[in-house]
Amino acid sequence: MDYKFSEKVAGLQASAIREILKFTSQPGVISFAAGNPAPEAFPTEKIADISAEILKNDPVLALQYSVSEGYPPLRELLKKRMQLKNCFNPDIDDLIITSGAQQANELSCKVLCNEGDTLICESPSFIGSLNAFRSYNVNLAGIEMEKDGMKLDLLEEALKKGTGQKLIYVIPNFQNPTGATMSLEKRKGLYQLACKYDAVILEDNPYGDLRFAGEDVPSIKSMDTEGRVIYSGTFSKILAPGLRVGYVSAPKEIIQKIVVCKQVSDVHSTIWSQIVCERFMTECNLDDHFDKLRSIYREKCGLMLDCMDKHFSDKVIYERPEGGLFIWATLPKGSNMTEFCTEAVRDYKIAVVPGTAFMINESDKTDSFRLNFSTPANEQIIKGIEILGNMTKEKFD
Repeated sequence: MDYKFSEKVAGLQASAIREILKFTSQPGVISFAAGNPAPEAFPTEKIADISAEILKNDPVLALQYSVSEGYPPLRELLKKRMQLKNCFNPDIDDLIITSGAQQANELSCKVLCNEGDTLICESPSFIGSLNAFRSYNVNLAGIEMEKDGMKLDLLEEALKKGTGQKLIYVIPNFQNPTGATMSLEKRKGLYQLACKYDAVILEDNPYGDLRFAGEDVPSIKSMDTEGRVIYSGTFSKILAPGLRVGYVSAPKEIIQKIVVCKQVSDVHSTIWSQIVCERFMTECNLDDHFDKLRSIYREKCGLMLDCMDKHFSDKVIYERPEGGLFIWATLPKGSNMTEFCTEAVRDYKIAVVPGTAFMINESDKTDSFRLNFSTPANEQIIKGIEILGNMTKEKFD
């Protein structure tokens, strides 16, 4: 049968990351293509203990339907934690639990954007959110990235030209895929431009708690005096992604619409996993837990960078992130980056993600690719980077 798909999904393609991950099932492939947290970072024993206690003493609470806004104790805990960082104003804001941060981003687009409206984002940016936005037929406008965030002069040009509701999507901390952190100056400039052109900012912060070097930078949400910043967060990187617990904080009017749209999608996020998150946060020493995570990622990132320094061609440049899960590497200008990534996994059994997977338009060019240091074991990092590095020397030296 010749199926006629809706216009909203007809143009959507499978994630290039997922396609490359198919190669990782082949024997001997070392994958730097995933975006998963380190398995050793999962507090599995504590999650098991909490789950057993819930199912023994309060199973109906965890297994019954609940409110769409989310488990009330978890919501209140998150509000209080965000207030301490000046990211939540109880007079203006509200908060809803979502099934991961990606649902928070998708619902934000759904409630604010009509078809043809302008949604501005960093270029490159996270493919999951980009595909979610594309499903609403918005006009995606990509803004070129620098080491400290998007170019603000180009952002202003896009805001001037953009039609309809203007939503600006950014990942300020250890951005996926580049690992870049937006500077305080650019965060302030971004917010000022949003005020000037009556835009809304969607601040996605999945990696903020994974800073292992440098100094924290205030969130854009903490600068918001006009109710124009939506903030999305997640437990995927600080507990476990399989829990599928995220959250979004925004002005109450926006949250009210997100609640209605979430009811259409899945009624509410899994209550069991929300209770697990709340009890983990109240029963455990979070400072110790975060210190453990940062120690793991500091070691793994440092190991990968040391190996790249040792083995990569000097003609390949790469950034040194201060947190997160990714390193962004750039081949010499004019290289066939896609062919390089394909050859790496096909002939050398090393999987990386081509930068084109994160670009706004298929026609956009990039010489860069993404490496993930959180998922592979240290032994795989040492072996895989030596192989990939020798490949770069064969190609470019």
